[in-house]
Amino acid sequence: MPTLQNIKHLQASILILGMLACSCGQRKARYDIDSLIEGYAYENELERNPELEQEVDLALATQNVAEVDKGTDSSGSEEVTEGESSAEEETEVRMVTKGTVRVKALGRLADVFNDSNYRQYAYAEKLGIAPITDLSKAYHTRRPMLKIQSNADYYVDTLTHSLPYLVPEASSLLSAIGRNFQDSLKRKGNARYKIRVTSLLRTPATVKKLRRVNINATDSSTHQFGTTFDISYHRFHCLDSRYELSQEALKNVLAEVLYDLRKEGRCLVKFERKTGCFHVTVTR
Repeated sequence: MPTLQNIKHLQASILILGMLACSCGQRKARYDIDSLIEGYAYENELERNPELEQEVDLALATQNVAEVDKGTDSSGSEEVTEGESSAEEETEVRMVTKGTVRVKALGRLADVFNDSNYRQYAYAEKLGIAPITDLSKAYHTRRPMLKIQSNADYYVDTLTHSLPYLVPEASSLLSAIGRNFQDSLKRKGNARYKIRVTSLLRTPATVKKLRRVNINATDSSTHQFGTTFDISYHRFHCLDSRYELSQEALKNVLAEVLYDLRKEGRCLVKFERKTGCFHVTVTR
């Protein structure tokens, strides 16, 4: 049974801690309140104009990335590379060297998929948005943007240097790649996997940050137009661990799918060795 003296000491400790929290976290608290007010304003605006939801989401996502770049993210952590998953997510992926499948002999993938950034940039400028340099650009993109989330066709990795948005043509291409990949696996056996998307829309600010750790992230990145995405060939999302394939087999199946779509004139592809991904830009 606590005594009266102990209760008074406890009350005094709580009061002191409260005063310290107020003095040290006043700026953070003000930021949280401002965020709540802005969020409430956005909700009211969306109730009056539901068609603005995509634009509002994109602007908020852009603002969040800008805050992380400035060091105001409340988590206090900074990821090293794009598409690097947390330990919890990695437990979902089981990759073992077991089965294999028969695929087309495409040759050396770095030679087969070697579409230059110059060619990809031309299509990106034609089909994409203007690079987002500030919030006004996020609210008023010249092309509609679709939010990209994990679904039946593909799995979206943890995005550390990009935003989950693409123009409609790129979104459609990504879904086609995911469906064709799974259909190909079904025809070749019982293995069930999804492709893993590791990077989507970038801003000039995130490109600058990513260049510190990824030499492939150039200033003229086509990711800034919402027409380009990266698909990992090292990691895939396993849906049924009873039927597993090797990473090499899965990479070859994905390469076969991309080769066919590229042959149809739907995309350009760059095989990136250092980052372990296919860099894909939509062309129509």
